[in-house]
Amino acid sequence: MSSERATIMRHAGTVMVGQLAVMAFSITDTLVAGHFADTALAALAVAAATYVTVHISLMGMLQALLPVWAELHGAQRHAEVGRSVRQALYLCAFTAAIGMWALLCPGPLLNWTQVPSDLQDEVRGYLSIMALGLPASLLFRMYSTLNQSLGKPKLVTWVQVGALTVKVPLSIVLVLGIPDVLPPLGLAGCAWATLTVMLMMVSLALWLLRTQDFYRPYRIWAPMEKPDSTTLLRFARLGLPSGLAIGVEVTSFTLMSLFIARLGVVATASHQIVSNMAAVLYMVPLSLAIASCSRVSYWIGAGQMAQARQALRAGLHLILLLSICLAALIGWQRETIASLYTQSPEVAALAATLLLWLMVYHVADAVQVFTVFSLRCYNITVLPLITYTVLLWGLGLAGGYSVAYGTNFDLSNLPWLSPQSPIAFWQTGSLALYVTTAVLLPVLWRAAYRHAPKVPR
Repeated sequence: MSSERATIMRHAGTVMVGQLAVMAFSITDTLVAGHFADTALAALAVAAATYVTVHISLMGMLQALLPVWAELHGAQRHAEVGRSVRQALYLCAFTAAIGMWALLCPGPLLNWTQVPSDLQDEVRGYLSIMALGLPASLLFRMYSTLNQSLGKPKLVTWVQVGALTVKVPLSIVLVLGIPDVLPPLGLAGCAWATLTVMLMMVSLALWLLRTQDFYRPYRIWAPMEKPDSTTLLRFARLGLPSGLAIGVEVTSFTLMSLFIARLGVVATASHQIVSNMAAVLYMVPLSLAIASCSRVSYWIGAGQMAQARQALRAGLHLILLLSICLAALIGWQRETIASLYTQSPEVAALAATLLLWLMVYHVADAVQVFTVFSLRCYNITVLPLITYTVLLWGLGLAGGYSVAYGTNFDLSNLPWLSPQSPIAFWQTGSLALYVTTAVLLPVLWRAAYRHAPKVPR
């Protein structure tokens, strides 16, 4: 088990560096927008929540193909990996078209969530620019998923880290401007900087696929086949529930930002700080989940079910250890973290309180993402979707809304809840994640010890 743990740690460590580099895009935008204006930070909270909702939901459909390619790799069916990747390009094109339409037409969502009108123009401008970069972003996600499934994430990480070195100075210059040279673009500058690095990343990915010897056995550049209905249907059965489940998970988180916007600029800005930290923390269990899923699927493809279970146990142990340590660190340094993001004492004070709830939230979030990723290895995707819908949307989001906006529920028996505050959403969201974990983790263990899924043909 120690060797499996070491393999997962190496893989996850490489993935995490790349994921943190990408997350640093968001951190950079948050810091720069916060120093530009509180209204820009509030608009970014809404715009980023909307973009992430669309982007990650669609990205989840592509990410769900990881166990398919990892199993083919474990079975040593290399040429079929390339064919499967080419078929996945049709899925990528379809998802990109849907995503661009959603980002270019955000009006119904913004009006439904009652985002203040003075923020909507900036939000629309940001999303229209980000829509242009969505196809490139989804293509790079395919490249990333391929490398992760093959156990070779280093090339992806190098590209992501390199992109960060471009993103940081570009965001600063475009948002804040250069006196007498370049006028400040405000929030739109964040979007233009992100679009630039997205195009750079996908260009580098295509160049690597074309030139690196590592990819030759997989015949990625073989002639493109016509759409195969059997293959695409299999992708849909795996990817659609997974994408929808991720969409529910993400919207249960990002819709918090849209609902909290009604509580004012201080509440919105403080929530943006904490949600930004939550997203950074999420990269650690996400990286471990990706690495564990890759190893479990590899061993399933090789027909080694005992090794698959060993990889599963190793991944869960690492998730628990690291999530508890990170939660403790956040609680210890919460005031320092809040002060780094804003110059407003009111925003910093509320953010420091929210960070206490982030400690509770993160541990459950870490275990549930590992569980859901691992369930995909055993072709279980519908149950997580149902569980997420009922608990994350129902107990978490709707429950938070009810508490925050003072509906007719009697809260006298629940004095720990915080009405008329963004804290309410973090409280009910944490509870929903713990219940989700309690429902899904036993299902994963039963699947791992009782079922041996077939490698897809």
